[in-house]
Amino acid sequence: MGWENKYDAHASRRPVGRRFASWESDGCGGAKMAPLFIPCGAGAGRFWGYTLITPVVSVGNVGQLTADLIISTLGLPRIGYIHSECLVPVVGNNPYATALENSAEICTSCEVYALADRKLAVLQIRSPIIQGKQRSFRQQLLSWIKESEFSRVVVLSSTYAHHRVDQQLLGPPLRYLATPALQTIVGEKFQTLKWKEMEKVAAFPGISDVEMELSIPGGGITKSLYADSCSEGIPLVVLLLFCSEGDNIPDALNLLNFLNEWLQLIEKTNDRQPMTRQPWKIPSSWQLLFGSGIPPALF
Repeated sequence: MGWENKYDAHASRRPVGRRFASWESDGCGGAKMAPLFIPCGAGAGRFWGYTLITPVVSVGNVGQLTADLIISTLGLPRIGYIHSECLVPVVGNNPYATALENSAEICTSCEVYALADRKLAVLQIRSPIIQGKQRSFRQQLLSWIKESEFSRVVVLSSTYAHHRVDQQLLGPPLRYLATPALQTIVGEKFQTLKWKEMEKVAAFPGISDVEMELSIPGGGITKSLYADSCSEGIPLVVLLLFCSEGDNIPDALNLLNFLNEWLQLIEKTNDRQPMTRQPWKIPSSWQLLFGSGIPPALF
């Protein structure tokens, strides 16, 4: 992910290929096109019964780092990408390269990885949403999710740890938010796992505790994406972690371990091995996560 600040001057050119698109009202009497999913191979684009995992650009990029670990560990192949004018165009080398032969493969700002055997798809987002385009991107994303008929959606996010209220200081740093449509599917599963639902906080702290609201500072479009999914009946769950900016690799591993308790992406090697020591595969691109080393010539 060390290449994320490289901009692609040619990202606006639409490639030729099969396109999955939809039109929807922009609320002003006009119409706009939802993001186009460009498949890379035959059969790509059919996601009925799949679980979709997608990050939200948030504090420490924890969701994106977690998605990296899933793709790298499970060896998910890229099956296509989404072209959206709402994302900053980005281009770089293959972040999951395993040999010199595949290191020069091009990756873009929003790609889809999937494995049919597992009925699992991961949408990796590598660039921020352009200012003023958040609402449009949410609409495009949810439109594609509904068209693709995913059975459930898992959103990986994070929020500022220093904004926690008293009741959020105790217990594990994980919180979840599940839409009514998902709750009918999972039942009491999250309670069985002893996960905590994201607490509502006072809208006017120190003044009145009567009016409560959901607050996810630093969570990007997490709150609005969850609200839209509730109103549109999409089976979606948000998994988020309290954290701070810095070295967020431990936070990504922590969030992934929580997710693994539910989805069982990999099995524990033995009953005594803690979840924090599971054999997650670190992507090759993480070697430059904090930039290259200090040149010896400086000394």
